Amino acid sequence: MPFVELDTNLPADRVPAGLEKRLCAATASILGKPEDRVNVTVRPGLVMALNGSAEPAAQLLVSSIGVVGTAEENRVHSARFFEFLTKELDLAQDRIIIRFLPLEPWQIGKNGTIMTFL
Repeated sequence: MPFVELDTNLPADRVPAGLEKRLCAATASILGKPEDRVNVTVRPGLVMALNGSAEPAAQLLVSSIGVVGTAEENRVHSARFFEFLTKELDLAQDRIIIRFLPLEPWQIGKNGTIMTFL
């Protein structure tokens, strides 16, 4: 059950319509998870600085169980997320940063319980 959070200082009118749906599909493909289990949040118009600059930028946080826990996995994921984000947001790679956070099943609540018991 991946969680993807895209924060950007791009104004909402510069974020392509339907980005959340395309990011959901891309995440499913990149991480090898079913699309109906991917959760995406897009937050445009934030006040933020990346590398000391307030020029247009984006931060992506990718959290998931079992697929973002090694450098080897994340190297591949990173390349594919960068390809997607640079095209969708029209940003250079040096204006995007990605954080990967491995999760355990007991850290996610769903349907009145936790993923461990589903």
